[in-house]
Amino acid sequence: MKYDITIIGAGIVGLATAFQLSEQRPGIKLCIIDKEAGVAHHQTGHNSGVIHSGIYYRPGGSKALNCQRGYRYLLDFCDQYQVPYEICGKVIVATQKEELPRLDKILETGRANGMEGIRILSKEETLEKEPHVRAVRSIWVPQAGIVHYRQVAETYWRELQNRGTKGYFQAKVTTIEQRPDELIIHTTQGSIQTQRLITCGGLYSDKLIQMTQDWDDVHVLPFRGEYYELVPEKQHLVNNLIYPIPNPDFPFLGVHYTRMIKGGIEAGPNAVLAFRREGYSRWDIHLPELWETLSFPGFQKIAVRYWRDGLGEMVRSYSKRAFVKALQHLIPEVGMDDLRRGNAGVRAMACDHHGNLIDDFLIVEQDNRIIHVGNAPSPAATASLAIGETVANKALAQMSA
Repeated sequence: MKYDITIIGAGIVGLATAFQLSEQRPGIKLCIIDKEAGVAHHQTGHNSGVIHSGIYYRPGGSKALNCQRGYRYLLDFCDQYQVPYEICGKVIVATQKEELPRLDKILETGRANGMEGIRILSKEETLEKEPHVRAVRSIWVPQAGIVHYRQVAETYWRELQNRGTKGYFQAKVTTIEQRPDELIIHTTQGSIQTQRLITCGGLYSDKLIQMTQDWDDVHVLPFRGEYYELVPEKQHLVNNLIYPIPNPDFPFLGVHYTRMIKGGIEAGPNAVLAFRREGYSRWDIHLPELWETLSFPGFQKIAVRYWRDGLGEMVRSYSKRAFVKALQHLIPEVGMDDLRRGNAGVRAMACDHHGNLIDDFLIVEQDNRIIHVGNAPSPAATASLAIGETVANKALAQMSA
């Protein structure tokens, strides 16, 4: 069969894009290709499961707009297809007076994004919601919630199969042949003919772009986030979601506490350079990929700029004591014996040659028949149906051109 549109990547963004295409053009011939044995094996499957509210993102920017729209779409989807979720709210906590101006700035950003019900909590009000937290003041974010994103992705895929979408798994893409009247996707499981192509490659998104055009603008850097889990006897220390005030000089939110929809409390993540693109272990090294990262000029500039923060993150990766100390910043009662090592995920962080992290969604169109999702950082899981709608609209516009 020759497909109307082929999507490379069965993570949550690729699946949501396929779902939106099937919604808008019933009967469209779609297929999805992935190198793994099923859906959601990487960033989606290792996600902590937070439904993001959009409070941190620049008002009017792509992240803010897609998060707001995607948030509504996600809840509607979960309601329609019986995917469990909970809107539990979260506190963003200032633990010292020096953080209060940044707390006020976050509140101002949230209100500019149209968020209702967010408000400043006094120390006493904060302790009513999270009795064990160290707080001077906090922001209450009632919109924040929890869900299992692998289950969301699996539900996308189930519905896509019901609509006739074909999946090719354990099919690593080797080359993409561009003919005048079609595209041929060559994989380790054979070749696929398609009229149009969408790539949602996550940690390998830049590699897929390079298969169809000269592209050296952006390089994907892999940053591993490691979690600990609170032992059952200490899970009462956390009611829902507890976040710190982010360090404005470091592009990550900092370690926090997350109640999971299927039970348990995660604590983390840190943010350390992974030694391979899908390196979930501290000991997982792929020398060619590591050298590619270390030799990239953009990474070298980031390393110089953030070396002190990066060193601290690396210490926390190998020292449980250092990790616990960071967590005690929010909850002093947490001790060494209260935590056991949990899961880890790897974030794809796109970076240019000047050392600028691309902190937004990046969509690259080519030749009126190829669309690459080059960067989809957090809150991409929350915003997946909004991003998918945007990409689907672009693809359908190409078909109508």
